[in-house]
Amino acid sequence: MKNLQRLIASVLVFMLAACAGLPPQTNRPQTFALQDTQTTRLGALVAPEEQKHPGETAFHLLPDPTDAIVARIALAEKADRSLDLQYYIWHDDLVGRELAAALLEAADRGVRVRVLLDDLGTNPDDQVLLALNSHPNVKIRLFNPVASRNFKSLATALEYSRVDRRMHNKAMVADNEAAILGGRNIGDEYFGASNVVAFGDLDVLVHGPVVRKVSEAFDQFWNSEASYSIEQLAGHPAESSALLAYRAKLDDYIKSEHDSAYVAHARERLATVFEPGDTEFAWGEAALLYDDPAKITRDPTDTQGHLMTRFKALNLKPAQQMLIISPYFVPGKEGVAWISDLTAHGVRVTVLTNSLAATDVVAVNAGYEHYREALLEAGVHLYELKPVGSADVKSQRKFFGSSRASLHAKTYVFDRQSVFIGSMNLDPRSSHLNTEIGVLCNSPAIAGQVVDDVEPHLDRIAWRVELRADANGSNRIVWIDTTENGAVTELDSEPDVSLGRRTSVWFMGLLPIESQL
Repeated sequence: MKNLQRLIASVLVFMLAACAGLPPQTNRPQTFALQDTQTTRLGALVAPEEQKHPGETAFHLLPDPTDAIVARIALAEKADRSLDLQYYIWHDDLVGRELAAALLEAADRGVRVRVLLDDLGTNPDDQVLLALNSHPNVKIRLFNPVASRNFKSLATALEYSRVDRRMHNKAMVADNEAAILGGRNIGDEYFGASNVVAFGDLDVLVHGPVVRKVSEAFDQFWNSEASYSIEQLAGHPAESSALLAYRAKLDDYIKSEHDSAYVAHARERLATVFEPGDTEFAWGEAALLYDDPAKITRDPTDTQGHLMTRFKALNLKPAQQMLIISPYFVPGKEGVAWISDLTAHGVRVTVLTNSLAATDVVAVNAGYEHYREALLEAGVHLYELKPVGSADVKSQRKFFGSSRASLHAKTYVFDRQSVFIGSMNLDPRSSHLNTEIGVLCNSPAIAGQVVDDVEPHLDRIAWRVELRADANGSNRIVWIDTTENGAVTELDSEPDVSLGRRTSVWFMGLLPIESQL
């Protein structure tokens, strides 16, 4: 009996600790993007071309995963005054540590570094963050954090209704002069450094007027009531020796990877980034779209300040073709109706999403399956990514690597005239729960590049999904497999998937979880 009482008492102590409230935000300093940065190295580098294209933004696609991390490190190395980074996930792996080292080097030469991370997505090591935050030029904040740092899993469960609302944004800004936006988090699997999985993704490097808009968006999140400094959450600063110890550990790791094939290749690419004549930019108007950070405090049905509300206000209506690339694709009845209206007016709609074999979130596939037949009946050209990369296909190398492939890009092309690149999936979670950001690039050159890098190769990198009518007139779904040598096979069930995986999707499809997907 006494043992049971002790157990109950221990559980109550854990629960009370986990329910501890967030610290007050009183006297928290607000900071903002630095202005008048035209005299920085980046400002001087981009000024000549910007003067030739007044009011326009420069776009450079980053489909190659190595180039995507190299571009980020190049921005860190070229920054003179400020670096602002906002990410949902930041892993403590090769890519994560290389970028952390680049940020520390920038801070050492006087650059102000602000890093805003999603607390659950990153699930950070608070001691590492405290050590980094102890640098006089580095500040780290966590968005919508779990209050209890010692009993985080339990606290997450107890505070689920609040912490279910996440910051899914991905952006990096250097000197308020250049920025990178897109679908990539910070981790090996997003940049071709993992031998386990390669996420097919896309970022865009921009400079011009839209960069100031990205900085404004960052400032809104940085100064929002939902953002807490790591020192606030920990209740104390780092120990005086913490940063020195972390530097030593980081330096040892970086040295150990210096001669690896991946790092050597990245070093070669770094020499050409932002060098005059070596980086081609297309020009056009840009619109930055993002969710108000206060979205996470409102009812999910309240569309005030939503990215999707702002997107609809643009009234984009493709007249000929639309390409939708979304790894987590749960369009809902409203999305199906919108797409059906497009196809009814003669628009060719092509959708690329993850197959059940390729997805890393099985539950999302359960939601997607509810709408697959309706999409096909509407005439959508539907493709599901194969999980195995193909080294012989150019776009597969660019977007899907050579490891086990999984789609992660969130990209939407309208009539080869404009393209949206960002963090927003076409699913209920992106629309109603999480915050997102992305840029609409009004550039036929960039929009056409995305289409040309993907559509000609779809039959090889993905299974084409179609409807077939049975003898009794009912529809069934088939998957068309086209091999590298052109052989075509029609499959009656989802390819490369075990019975157990199919069963789990069927079961999850019975649950009322679509609003969480």
